[in-house]
Amino acid sequence: MKKLGNLLQHLVKPGTPISSTSNTAPSSEEMLFATLDDNIQVLRALYQKCDDVIFRSFSIGGGITRAELIYIEGLTDTIHLDKLVLEPLMQAAGIDSLEPQALLKEKVPVSKAKEISSFPAVIEEISNGNPLIFFDGSPHAFALGMARWEMRSIEEPTAESVIRGPREGFNESIGVNASLIRRKLKTPHLKMQAMKVGRYSQTQVMIAYIEGLADTTLIEEVQARIRRIDIDGVLESGYIEEMIEDNPFSPFPQVLATERPDTVSASLLEGRVAILVDGTPFVLVAPVSFYSLLQSAEDYYERYIVGTAIRWMRYAFLLVSLLMPSAYIAILTYHQEMIPTTLLLSVAKSREEIPFPALVEALLMEISFEALREAGVRLPKQVGAAVSIVGALVVGQAATSAGLVSAPMVMVVAITGIASITIPRYSAGIALRILRFPIMFLAGTLGLLGIMLGLITIIIHLCSLRSFGVPYLTPMAPMKFSDMKDVMLRAPFWAQNSRPHLSGEYDSLRQSYGNKPGPGKVGE
Repeated sequence: MKKLGNLLQHLVKPGTPISSTSNTAPSSEEMLFATLDDNIQVLRALYQKCDDVIFRSFSIGGGITRAELIYIEGLTDTIHLDKLVLEPLMQAAGIDSLEPQALLKEKVPVSKAKEISSFPAVIEEISNGNPLIFFDGSPHAFALGMARWEMRSIEEPTAESVIRGPREGFNESIGVNASLIRRKLKTPHLKMQAMKVGRYSQTQVMIAYIEGLADTTLIEEVQARIRRIDIDGVLESGYIEEMIEDNPFSPFPQVLATERPDTVSASLLEGRVAILVDGTPFVLVAPVSFYSLLQSAEDYYERYIVGTAIRWMRYAFLLVSLLMPSAYIAILTYHQEMIPTTLLLSVAKSREEIPFPALVEALLMEISFEALREAGVRLPKQVGAAVSIVGALVVGQAATSAGLVSAPMVMVVAITGIASITIPRYSAGIALRILRFPIMFLAGTLGLLGIMLGLITIIIHLCSLRSFGVPYLTPMAPMKFSDMKDVMLRAPFWAQNSRPHLSGEYDSLRQSYGNKPGPGKVGE
């Protein structure tokens, strides 16, 4: 009894890791007992006041052997459990000489059965939804792979929609997400290593990479950073992202979060590492560069001329999103000589009755626009878009009629808002939206000089950033000409013979050098 008490005190201690995947092996005190009653006593004490944990006692072979079935209601497939496990065992006959392992092998038609010998492993399997069977007289339990719970079906990602390309996206099941990647990369070189993070949540985290393409130093660094995380629970991949990025104080994301399996597969083929977190449809990819955050999956599904043109437009609108309100404030406040006379008279007429300076006017409109956009995101889909669009029109028109802002300022803010939407990654877009405000203050106080100071500060910060040791502005700073084919341009696939060089040793050859199309190639 004293041993049972000590074991219970250790297992129920708050914050004590109970995962069998921890670095230390279970102690002798944590091993299962050979007596069924002792094992059930410990587990009933652990799961007291847990009405969703089911304990089912039954006899095998007409009372010859006692057994106990434990599972969590809602996480286990009870229909197949009754049909494939309980019914065959309870109706079995002539099993006097069969050991528990042989009994399961002969009588239970379940493909996955795992033998367990410690209480931490038992708790982990029960928490994962796998039912446990205990036999009297055996110091082992058997976990059956019959976990099943409700999950969202595979749908098209709403934040990364494309006109041409796959329509499937990740969901909240890490097993489904891993299978979606396996469907696209059918090679045994695709490795997936699992670990648990979170003292209470025990969230499953899986690191995916292609052996031979990803640098071993990068893989070890990703694993080391995740192992260092000591937190109560991980409920979304954002927890992991904040814990592993190089500079947590930067507004720019240093890890790519995506819902698209094709994006993750393409990143793995470039030698990157993917981090899958159970319970979220967002998969993390590292390392990344600033330019990869401005690339869309559709750039590679349209012809390369179209992809290049859209990419140039995206870069142009990035500058518009960051600098247009600031440029308008600086020119209107300090550099009126830069405006053509006719346009200057028109702007002066529209601002004749405005009581605020250009800086205050821009701040009023920008904050109102950001509030409307955030409200449109939080509202239900049926009314969110309508409220954001109609609200912007009504607020802009009302503010102009009331003489609070001028019509040119409303136009500048609207163009800026449209430009910010063209950035494909939400995390990169919101970073530029945040930086827009300090640059506006610099423009209102120092004019164009303030804008240049703000830009120089941002560029210096970007040059100092690293993503798992890889420079954030690579391949432009430092310059790597072989990797420039997929930055400002989207070179045709037959011209991208070399793989991007991120770090360490890598397989540089991406394809054969004879892939260039042309007359005489077909049918040779």
